[in-house]
Amino acid sequence: MSLLSQLPPGAFAKQDDGDDAEFYAQARLKTHIDDAAIAALTGFYRQVLPPGGVLLDLMSSWVSHLPPEVAYGEVMGHGMNAEELAANPRLTRWFLQDLNRAPTLALEDASIDAAMICVGVQYLQQPAAVLAEAARVLRPGALLVVSYSNRCFPTKAVAVWRDIGPQGHARLIELYLEAAGFAGIEVHRLMDGRASDPLTVVMGRAPAP
Repeated sequence: MSLLSQLPPGAFAKQDDGDDAEFYAQARLKTHIDDAAIAALTGFYRQVLPPGGVLLDLMSSWVSHLPPEVAYGEVMGHGMNAEELAANPRLTRWFLQDLNRAPTLALEDASIDAAMICVGVQYLQQPAAVLAEAARVLRPGALLVVSYSNRCFPTKAVAVWRDIGPQGHARLIELYLEAAGFAGIEVHRLMDGRASDPLTVVMGRAPAP
């Protein structure tokens, strides 16, 4: 039995249960972590994302924090605001989708070389379903890189994220990845929060079919 199933009722409820599409309708063309944390994330991406590969940037915005000197075969973006995604110079194509209502991705099996979720995982109300879809579209052994900090829209973050506090967030994401079938899960604390925004990465590899 997954440990996620043992969470209390309402674990994935939000304070604001209104339409997410309305909440994200106005573009927010700003970064959600500071420059030092962005630099740390870009450096990590430089190490782990395959040059020339097909990338999927889930819960993306107007910037993907990819290393500017690295060329990728394709960068697909997903998000909730068309203006933000259209402004992202790294995306070769993008699509809008409310993953809380429709977690299934319209992408082929084993078609992606790596995927990222940058400071957005706290909003997922069906995290295991969404990450299982990520596992499906990733090639076997490909990475899903999930990063988080201490910032969020609190009324849209799920209850369990708000309740457990920063010390439990990495373990919660590990549970999400485990429930979705990912293997080789690792936690990397890129910034400790003393000189900049804190930043942690939790990543796993898609299983073999």
